[in-house]
Amino acid sequence: MGLLKNEYKSFLDDIEKNIKNKEDLDYIKERFVSFMDIVLNEMDRIMEYKEEKMEQLENTQKQLGERMSKMQQIIDNIEKDIYAEDGFDFEIVCPYCNYEFVIDLEENKTEIECPECNNMIELDWTGDLEEEQEHCQGSCHSCSGCGNDEQNIEENEEQYYDDENNEDTEFINNDEDM
Repeated sequence: MGLLKNEYKSFLDDIEKNIKNKEDLDYIKERFVSFMDIVLNEMDRIMEYKEEKMEQLENTQKQLGERMSKMQQIIDNIEKDIYAEDGFDFEIVCPYCNYEFVIDLEENKTEIECPECNNMIELDWTGDLEEEQEHCQGSCHSCSGCGNDEQNIEENEEQYYDDENNEDTEFINNDEDM
């Protein structure tokens, strides 16, 4: 704006030197000042508009920066999940003592020792539960056998009654010995 003030003063000095008629000089000065007021007001309006637009752009850029930061955090978490260097933790429940513990996922391991009861637990990484059920013998400590629950209940009841009858027979046989 300093340059504009200098040019303005230089212009007024120049017209004062070159216009000898006082009325003409006052008229030109008055018209020029009113014209310059309009120009300066328009420049101020343009500057305010530009400042407002710059502020909007800065706010938009700030919002976009925040969104980018959130997206980067999400991407970092996804990347960490996909490319975890430490491996994956896998929760195991011991079928013998029901002790829960966590191991690192290593697919080349086929069995692991329970830290509580020291029994070996077979690890099946295929996730095929139906194959396990076909080969299950029902001998797991925490399992009553796989397959039909009604059939297992009936078999357990039959075994219980057979055991009861055998005990009664043994008791009677022992009485006869006396």
